[in-house]
Parts: sequence; structure tokens; C-alpha cells
Amino acid sequence: MALFYGSLEQGLIFGIMAIGVYLTFRVLNFPDLTVDGSFTLGGATAASLIVAGWNPWAASLVTLFTGAAAGLVTGLLHTKGKINGLLAGILTMIGLYSINLRVMGRANVSLLKQSTVKTDLEALSKSLGVDRHLVFMAVFLLVLLVIKGLIDWFLRTDLGTAVRATGDNPTMVKSFGVDTDRTIILGLMLSNALVGFSGGLIAQYHGYADAQMGIGMIIIGLASVIIGEVLVGAPTIVRATLAAAVGAIAYRFVIALALTANMSPNDLKLLTALIVILALILPPRWEKRRLRRRLEAAGDTANRAMSHDPAAGGTVNSATALSAVSTDKEGDAR
Repeated sequence: MALFYGSLEQGLIFGIMAIGVYLTFRVLNFPDLTVDGSFTLGGATAASLIVAGWNPWAASLVTLFTGAAAGLVTGLLHTKGKINGLLAGILTMIGLYSINLRVMGRANVSLLKQSTVKTDLEALSKSLGVDRHLVFMAVFLLVLLVIKGLIDWFLRTDLGTAVRATGDNPTMVKSFGVDTDRTIILGLMLSNALVGFSGGLIAQYHGYADAQMGIGMIIIGLASVIIGEVLVGAPTIVRATLAAAVGAIAYRFVIALALTANMSPNDLKLLTALIVILALILPPRWEKRRLRRRLEAAGDTANRAMSHDPAAGGTVNSATALSAVSTDKEGDAR
């Protein structure tokens, strides 16, 4: 049960990061590799401030700003420096490795004897007389839901709509007088703020911050987003952010199952890569198969209609086929 609880608790924290990755990967359509560096920056910032005597909750809030600063750098390199988005993220990520070492002062910082969010929640569970895992899950779920609600609200505002439109069709958005440089920078800052916040919580949950803790986080985030879209679907903003969070939890359970099957921890990155590959390849194939079945069903419906009204000929065939396909699509949307 400990593995189950741990997977769920970490999944809730990684769900925050997954929503951040969703903002760049799906909303902005921006391949942001800053995530690997900003996640570590959040952990390094939280750990260093806690060791310096800061309140762990205040230190966690600061990680929002340090993560946003990392996104700001990537955004400026891309929009003002005219550097390719992928390369801008890589450059920021490389630079953050040295910055993270500077922030921590060494390769890793231990929090085992420090007051952290985890120790505060453990103390709360003892005072309430309930299992600590229940408190962990309740608080982390509450934090995730609050962040999800704020993102859902923001993406429906005028500014949020402009950010979404920038990812869909930047040329059209520019024609309406929207400053796409500003919306790209804002989206990257918001995304990396969530990633940094998640990194700060994970560092406190694990009891240490390490310069290597962010390696592969972009892949984990993408895996969470894609898995969630397969499981939940993403026809609306609310469902899309929910899918990212659910995908993060599902991913942690997949990792837990792999560990219980005695898989070597050294192979977990390979497993993550395979999950992303399958999640990218299989859904389009399933969609093609579903479309083929729709067309076959529409053809059968049209043939039956022709048999009842031969004089209608191809007109009945076309109209009936289109009606059948549209009816199927409406059913899927519901």
C-alpha cells in the first residue's frame, strides 16, 4: 500500500507540472525544453531557502517566480533574439544547470533535518489523529484543483484566449493587432512557474534537491499529457487540464507497476520513452480505424436507403452518408 500511496501523492504533485507542460505543448504549440532546468530550479530554490530558515510554504511560493523567470528568459530569446523555440529552450536549460549549482552551492542539498511541507503535513496528521497519507493526498489534491481551476479560468479570459489563439494561428492573431511576442512570453512564464512549483514540492517530498533531478522531466510531462488525452480526452479546456493531471497520476502508477515487477530503476527512462512512443503512434491509428468503421456504416445506411427509394439514386446515397457520419461525430462529442 505504501507504493500505491506514494504513487498517488507524487502523481498529484507531478500533475501540476503536467498542466504546465500542457500549456506550452498543446496551447502554445511550443516545444519548450526549459522544463528540465526550471523543475530543478524550483527544487534548488525551495531547498536553499528552507536551509536558510525560510518557512517551507513561503519557499514553495518563491519557486513560482523563479520558474517564471526561467520561462521569461526562453521567451525573450525566442521572441526578441529571434532564436528558434527549440534551441531557445535548450540554451536556457543548459544555462540553468550552472545557475542551479550556484543556487544550491553544491550538487545536492539534504532536507532530512529541516522543516518542509511534508514534515508540516505529518505533524498535522498526528494532531488530527489520521493517517499521514490521507493528509498528503487531501492537501496535494486541493493544491492541484486550485491550480487547475485558475488555469481553466485564465484560458477563458480575453488574455487567455489570445494565448490560445497564438498557438493555433499566430499569423491571424497578429492581423487582429495582438502582440504575439507578449502572449508567447506570458505562456512560457506561466508554464515554467507551475513546473518550478512542482519541482519545489517534489524536493520537499523526497527530502533533498539534486542538480540532476530535472533530467527527463519534459518527457515525463509529455507522457502525462498524452496518456491523459487517451484516457480522458481533451475536447474542452476543463477536460484537457484534467487529462494532464490524470495522465500524471496514471504515469506514476505505471512506474510503480514496473518497480513491483522488479524492473531495474536504470530502465525507467527507457520505459518512459516507450510509453510516449506508443501514446503518439497508437491513438492516430485507432482514430483511422474508427473513421473507417463510420464510413462503412454510412455506406450500409445509404445502400439500405437506396433499396427503399431506387429513384433517389446517388442523391440519397450522399445525403444519407453525410448524415450518418455527422450523427456518429455528434455522438462521440457527447
